[in-house]
Amino acid sequence: MIWIIFLVIKHGSLLLMRASYDWIMTSTRYLLMALFSLGLVIFAVILQQVGYQGVSFLPCPLCILQRVGYIGIAIFCLLAAGINPLRKFFHGLAILAATYGLSVAGRQVWLLSHPESSCGIDPIETWINQFQLAQTLPWIFKADGLCSAKLPAILGLQVPEWSLFWFAVLFIALIITFFKKS
Repeated sequence: MIWIIFLVIKHGSLLLMRASYDWIMTSTRYLLMALFSLGLVIFAVILQQVGYQGVSFLPCPLCILQRVGYIGIAIFCLLAAGINPLRKFFHGLAILAATYGLSVAGRQVWLLSHPESSCGIDPIETWINQFQLAQTLPWIFKADGLCSAKLPAILGLQVPEWSLFWFAVLFIALIITFFKKS
């Protein structure tokens, strides 16, 4: 499992570094960013289904909302790659999705450091689980965990901290490349 984590981090960071080398986004680079975002969601689902160190990582409502942020980045990057006349528009929407993800991940990291603020079962959980997506694809979109649950650290960081890190990397890459001609 550690090897998978290492490979995701190593290759994900190489893809992002490569994508921002000359600070211009091409269709290929949009596709790489979309695949990286989807890869992070797939990794979260693997943690949920398989677990890590004998612990199943059940997603909380904020985890599900972060998955929506990653999927939003992926969708908008795919659209930017495929529809050249609207590339800047979709790039801007990807920035908004990254901003949204940053705020949700930041909230969850704050809850991890202030567990007394958590109210146990989050009322957002009921709301999220009523959506058609949560009923159709429960293995991706159903919230079952607690937002302030301390789970085993992966390479020294909790999953929400990793998520905050990757949202920040994606946000910075998208912001920097937004102002360059493509």
